[in-house]
Amino acid sequence: MPAGEPGVAGRFDVATPLDGSDPHRMVFVFHAGAACAFLPRELARLHAIGLGLEEEEALAPWGIDAATDGLYAHRVTPREAMWLAADNLNALFWGLHDWTHFHNHGPFEQRAWTELQCDASALAWLWMNREEVGLEPTVWDRLHAQATALSRRRFEDEGLPGAFGVLEAARVRELARAC
Repeated sequence: MPAGEPGVAGRFDVATPLDGSDPHRMVFVFHAGAACAFLPRELARLHAIGLGLEEEEALAPWGIDAATDGLYAHRVTPREAMWLAADNLNALFWGLHDWTHFHNHGPFEQRAWTELQCDASALAWLWMNREEVGLEPTVWDRLHAQATALSRRRFEDEGLPGAFGVLEAARVRELARAC
């Protein structure tokens, strides 16, 4: 996907900063005929404007936690149920972050630690697939720095010491190579 202007059809925006706000133009689209009627749904086009989605249904954005619990309870893998649509780096990062949540059912007893693992997974996937996504290493480095800053704030907010070695760029790249 070529880098380009935000919101331009056929372009992927790598300039959108990762700031922790809700991602725009990102949605988990249900596969036609997928056995996932138990998940909250809305029209995909309402949340991913300009991505060519018309009548496709998607996971309601407020249903991420319900999806994590529901997929686990029904023994449905995320891949069986849906795919991720996003046209900007911020949305793709958060979509990948949430995709990791879908695979990790359970209570958020230590939220900062859970989020750290999801951040590391999203960063590793993006490093591993940077050519397909059209990410220059400098763009990945910027995203990595922004994700690390968000993670530090989560630990500070919870009054926890962080183990940010997990998010060191070299370790994330090693995680990607191990996949």
